[in-house]
Amino acid sequence: MRTIPVHPHHPTNPALSVATLDIYEPFGTRHTDAAVLILPGGGYGMLSSQEGEGYAGLFQLHGFRSYVLNYRLGSEGHRHPAMLEDAARALRLVRSRASTDGFHPNKILIIGSSAGGHLAATLLTKWDHGNPSHPDLVERESSRPDLGILCYPVITMTEQTHGGSRQNLLGENPSGPLLEELSAERHVSAETPPCFLWHTWEDPAVPVENVLVFASALRAAGVSFECHIYQDGGHGLGMKDGHPWSADLFRWLANRL
Repeated sequence: MRTIPVHPHHPTNPALSVATLDIYEPFGTRHTDAAVLILPGGGYGMLSSQEGEGYAGLFQLHGFRSYVLNYRLGSEGHRHPAMLEDAARALRLVRSRASTDGFHPNKILIIGSSAGGHLAATLLTKWDHGNPSHPDLVERESSRPDLGILCYPVITMTEQTHGGSRQNLLGENPSGPLLEELSAERHVSAETPPCFLWHTWEDPAVPVENVLVFASALRAAGVSFECHIYQDGGHGLGMKDGHPWSADLFRWLANRL
């Protein structure tokens, strides 16, 4: 594993140097032409290693080059849009490395869990094509993921949200327009990438309604998806207990890469 900065050095804004990418080389041979950007969960207050390094190990075994984003956090005093800026820049950076690192630039997945799922869903619905005239070649790249994977994600910032994630992301008493802007289900369009979604019925921290409302928005926009609601399991399952979600995911991916 090696680590690189996400943003170029910025002498007047040292906070940008906080975000980093951990790069993991593939072990397997099946999907060596694909890459995955991994956004760990942690309520925008910390980063879960099992949803970061743990997921990287899983994707490495399937041949993916894996990039774990250590994005800025609310617990460190950062607020939106810092996290989205980190995720968009990371996706552009990964895409810019396609020829060097040996994968196809249009086979880049994004996976996020819990608050990382919210960040992934935000990028899935707020990506852009890049700035073709920007002097930084990375900024010319699209920030659009080719496929999205959301694991027990926070989606909405309204009634069914996770309060800790909302506070760390938006601070105390965010305005109505800001809640609307960061509720990903409100911004799904026909250009949102296809998604694999999963949650558990008994999750006590992030209500299952989050994934259901996103699935409904994808359906209304005509975006293909697969959604699994497993009955058993608390929040933050990640790589624990041999849960079947990963087998379902890689079956889904086999028909799309």
